[in-house]
Amino acid sequence: MTNKTFAATLAAITLALGTAACSGSGDDVAETTSPEAPAGISVTDGRMSLPAVKGNPAAIYFTIRNVSEKPVTIRAVDVAGAASAQLHETSEWNKQMDMQELFQLPIEAGAEVAFEPGGKHVMAFDLSDDLAPGGETEVTLIFVNGDKVSFPAKLMAPGMADMDHSAMEGM
Repeated sequence: MTNKTFAATLAAITLALGTAACSGSGDDVAETTSPEAPAGISVTDGRMSLPAVKGNPAAIYFTIRNVSEKPVTIRAVDVAGAASAQLHETSEWNKQMDMQELFQLPIEAGAEVAFEPGGKHVMAFDLSDDLAPGGETEVTLIFVNGDKVSFPAKLMAPGMADMDHSAMEGM
């Protein structure tokens, strides 16, 4: 067994044990590490804000963690049910808000990066009619070395993905 395979297996076992230990806690946030994920990479809180107008793109938000000792770089993204997807970032330039495509995004060792409204996010284009609020789709982040991590994204009605849902628990 190679070091990479061993590390990936160990990460998957650790995730499974951690998930089992947390089940029933009321914590609805799933942490995902797919088998082909680089060791130490995990994704939580995946959600897609569907567009209010058919034909417009959707926005995807999540948090990615790199608990490894090596930096990784995201190169591309794939979204099930979308013809294409891109990494984007919203920022202020010349006192105006501007959105730009990110062609690569480094995630430093020990870092956590939040993809959230008004900041980094994924844009998904030409959506399938099968994507509807209450459902789920799979998002795959592709790293420069070919490694991947896939995670589920809850499909949310327009405007709902950027709300704090913790206050709604138990309703």
